Amino acid sequence: MIRFGIAGFGLHAAKRLMPGFALAKHCRVTALSRRDPRKAQESARQFGIAQVFSSTAQLCASPEVDAVFVATPNSLHREDVLTATAAGKPVLCEKPMGLNAAECRRMVEAARRANILLGVAQVFRFEDSTAWLREHVAAGQIGKPVFARAEFSFPGVRQHARTWINDRNIAGGGPLADVGVHCIDTLRYILQDEVIRVSARTLPNSDFPDMEAAAALILEFSRGTLGTVLCSFVAEYRTPLELVGDAGILRAEDCLNVERPIMLELRRAGATVESATVSNRLAYAWQVDAFALAVENRAAFPAPGEEGWQNQEILDAAYRSMQSGQAENVPPVR
Repeated sequence: MIRFGIAGFGLHAAKRLMPGFALAKHCRVTALSRRDPRKAQESARQFGIAQVFSSTAQLCASPEVDAVFVATPNSLHREDVLTATAAGKPVLCEKPMGLNAAECRRMVEAARRANILLGVAQVFRFEDSTAWLREHVAAGQIGKPVFARAEFSFPGVRQHARTWINDRNIAGGGPLADVGVHCIDTLRYILQDEVIRVSARTLPNSDFPDMEAAAALILEFSRGTLGTVLCSFVAEYRTPLELVGDAGILRAEDCLNVERPIMLELRRAGATVESATVSNRLAYAWQVDAFALAVENRAAFPAPGEEGWQNQEILDAAYRSMQSGQAENVPPVR
């Protein structure tokens, strides 16, 4: 049983991580850190967490912590991951892994030098809906993939509890960095292919002028698939995903959600030839259990730090494209 400490116990930890840990079979939470001591104690009482700290360094020093889940704001990920690796603790870092690819590279290289397991919390790799689509693409059910489309929008400019997501210095970007990275990673994972070039356009954010309110990306994959990613902090909530091949179509209207059942379809010649209804409610549990098993050397973790670094290379290229107005190449992570 792997004992996790959660660094940065805020909204995400309370809403998503702790319900996942409650369903996990190979790990549990024994410690948390939070900058506000009063809120830290409140969270510990609410979830029955024994150890409470005010810094990541203190949490990492605890002998009651076997692994660290970094859930702090994005601008703190680099130092928190480096702190965990220096303490010899395996570390699972929230997405996006850093503010830029250079930060991600430093994290990965530090973990390699210390021979410490580093993972990125791309939770949609652990969804039943994603697995179903990945298996069908790999089995050739739609032939050669031509188009791949993913969207993730929610109204998050004014009313979202994570107020820091509207501060570029802390978040690193707007909806593209926050949820667009989920779309990018999910398409890479389903297609088992890499993005080599990206073009991006945005809608301006009148409330926060240095942030995008919405973004549209064209992703060029190495085997010829054209992908599109749409993400927004102002549009209505939606997470559709569709893959169009030369022999069929795979689609789900609300593919990436973890709260409601998802209906998946395989269509050919205008008719549904196969369908399935799945639930993603265990995605967060499977994510932390998978990391726990990897810590115990019982299985490889499906989202190692290199994947977070590659996603950030794509994000960086997309933000360059927003400025240049041109397609930008994506450096491959070795």
